Amino acid sequence: MGQKDTMDQEEIYSKVLRAGRRTYFFDVRSTKAGDYYLTITESKKFTHDDGSFHYKKHKIYLYKEDFSAFREIMEEMMDYIIDEKGSEVISERHQKDFKKEEEEESFSENGTATGSNFTDVSFDDI
Repeated sequence: MGQKDTMDQEEIYSKVLRAGRRTYFFDVRSTKAGDYYLTITESKKFTHDDGSFHYKKHKIYLYKEDFSAFREIMEEMMDYIIDEKGSEVISERHQKDFKKEEEEESFSENGTATGSNFTDVSFDDI
């Protein structure tokens, strides 16, 4: 069984979008016939009662013949939300996102703690 699964073809190009507890992976992959398709994977972090973590993942396979229709629907849906809720909705973030930014800012580029937040580091961060 050492061969790749047919849905797990060669990765051509990738981007990652981190959004709080959610991370989105965008991957352009190649089929065996040399054609391209896009996978979008959402990974969301959850905490068990004992404090350990697990991730739930959802994957969409988007083929090139669907790109145009997908783009149209996606733009329509985003425009609807912005029209209904106002343009400020696109800048809203969860409080957890801000907390993570504050934690990341508390370290300098060389990884040493800066400011008063250095005492908030747990052993899991090391």
